Formats: sequence, structure tokens, C-alpha cells
Amino acid sequence: MQRNKISFNGQKIFVGIDVHKRKWSVATITELGHQRVHTQNASAQELIDFLHRHYPEGDYLAVYEAGFTGFSTYYALADAGVDCMVIHAADVPTTQYESVMKTDKVDCLKLAKSLRVGSLNGIYVRPKDSIDDRGVVRVRRAVIKDLSRYKIRVKHLLMNNGVKLPEQFDKRKGSCWSGSFIAWLKSDIKLLSTTRRSLDLLIAQVERMRQAQLQATRELRSLSSTAAYRDNYGLICSVPGIGGIVAMTLLTEIHDIGRFNNERQFASYLGLVPTSHSSGDKAMHGEMTFRGNKELGPMMIEAAWVAIRNDIGLAASFSGYCRKMKPQQAIVRIARKLANIIIAVLKNKKKYVPYVSNG
Repeated sequence: MQRNKISFNGQKIFVGIDVHKRKWSVATITELGHQRVHTQNASAQELIDFLHRHYPEGDYLAVYEAGFTGFSTYYALADAGVDCMVIHAADVPTTQYESVMKTDKVDCLKLAKSLRVGSLNGIYVRPKDSIDDRGVVRVRRAVIKDLSRYKIRVKHLLMNNGVKLPEQFDKRKGSCWSGSFIAWLKSDIKLLSTTRRSLDLLIAQVERMRQAQLQATRELRSLSSTAAYRDNYGLICSVPGIGGIVAMTLLTEIHDIGRFNNERQFASYLGLVPTSHSSGDKAMHGEMTFRGNKELGPMMIEAAWVAIRNDIGLAASFSGYCRKMKPQQAIVRIARKLANIIIAVLKNKKKYVPYVSNG
């Protein structure tokens, strides 16, 4: 007797993926609750083939936690017609059993079950074409950090060898790491040893990274003049405290300002909303949450310090806050005001107009 061909047409298949470098643990749950867990190679195509083989013609919904693989799995599944969601690991509902009996099987089942009951909210996934734009900004930032480390290593090597900086290269005078300082490092320094190979290697690294930083900055400036960023770049640079680099960092990280429904959502993304812990009669409130973009939050604080020196309205607000709290707390309030201004100019497509006193 010939069996009818199995079909899941019109049925949702919920897929939870615990992503690792070489292997994935995958849990699948049907609408009626039938569960299956398997381990496979780290391959989106292999997962798609599995779904077509075991759940043909189904409506596939998948979820995995954001991590080291980025969004490559999302794009591969989405291109194959799988409705995929990427979530923050801290947003997955977890029972006490799941926290003490943590295994790959438990994790992928937890994701599939949460997806089935609709308790998950995915994070924003940007279009593929915008990834490299953001990458340019992040590479530049990484180069600057590495350059700073190598500069410190040079100074440390000089101190270990008893070399003192001449007065004209004192950091307080603003001449440190100028062209003349590099020339002095290359020619006039003698270390305790008869050779100076270690110093020459460090100087070469500093020069290479300075060149890489310059190239990345040029790429960023060129990017700001393209059709994708030109208009918004002009708008955001009208905000006090926001320069070209900060503007492009914000634009490439945010990508689509329309994904924020209000100022609080935008401030939350920047990490500028206060924390709150209350229980019974006790309540504690902090200035900045640990959630949010790890780079943009501190950058907005730095921009706020610049803004209060250039905008009389923000300066007045800062002075008012300082009567009630410490300056470090007050500047967070100014950073939130800057965030409100930024979302307003980008959504309304109008440049910022500074406060002008009637007097």
C-alpha cells in the first residue's frame, strides 16, 4: 500500500538554533507541539535541506541569539525563504532549571519554545549593503585603539632604558608624537643595549597604524559625500558637539532612524536611559543602563561636553542640572538632550537652530 506524501502546507515550524563555530544544535517544534532536536554542521544550507526533508512545504520560523557569527546565518536563511529572527541573549525567558542545567539541547529548545509562544522580540538587522560602511568606522576606531597601545609601548620602552623626553616633546605642550618627535625617536635615542631593534620595530608599527588611520579617515570622508549619507550628514553636523567623525559613526551605526518610534527608544539604543531597581520601600536609580550601543553612549557623553561650550541653551541647562547633582550626572542629561535633537533633525529633515537670547 502506497503512503500519501507528507506535507506541512499551512503549518508553522518553529526552529531554535544554538549557534557554535563548528556545530549547531537545532530544535524544531510543530504547531501541535511535536519536538525534534538534532546536531548538525554549522551550515544554513544543511538546516534548510533538513527542514525541506522532514517538514516539506511548511512555513519555517527560525531564531538564534546574536553572537560572534553576526547576521550571516540570518541572511542565508532569509534568502532561502525562512522567516528568521535574531535576539539578544539576555531577552530570552529562562527558568531556574534551564539556568542550572544549561546544555546546547536545552538552549535550542528554549529558543524554539519561546518563538512558538511569541515571547521574543528580535533586534534590528540592517541590509547587507550597509555592513561595510559601518565596518569602515569600526576599523578606524580599532586602529586608533591599537595605535594608542603602541604609543604607550614606545614610552614604556624609553622609560625602561632611562631615556627622558626633551622638554619640547612634553605632552602638556601638545608636541608629543609630532613629525619632529618621530624624527627624534628614529635618530637621537640610544638604549641601554648597543642595538635598538625593539624600538625601531615599535616605531615602524606606529607609522603603519598612523597611515592606516589616515586612510580610514579619508574613506569615511568620502563616504559622507555619497548619496546614501550626504543629506543626513549635513543635518546631523548642525547639532552642537557633533563633528564629522561622530556624525558618520552615528549614521552608519543607526542606519535607519525610522526604526525608533520615539526619543526614549533612541536614547535606550544609545545606552542613555537610567537604570531602575525598586523593591518594597527601596528604590535606586542610575544614570546609564548597561544595554545599548557600547561605542555610541560614551561618544555622546564626549559630544555633550563639547556642546555645552558651544550652545548657550545647553550650557544653561547644564548649569541648572549642576545645582541638583554632580557634573558627571548632569552631562548625561545633556547627552540625552543631544539624542533628542539628533532624532528630531533626522526625522524632520531640518537643521538644528541654536537658542538665541532676546536680550
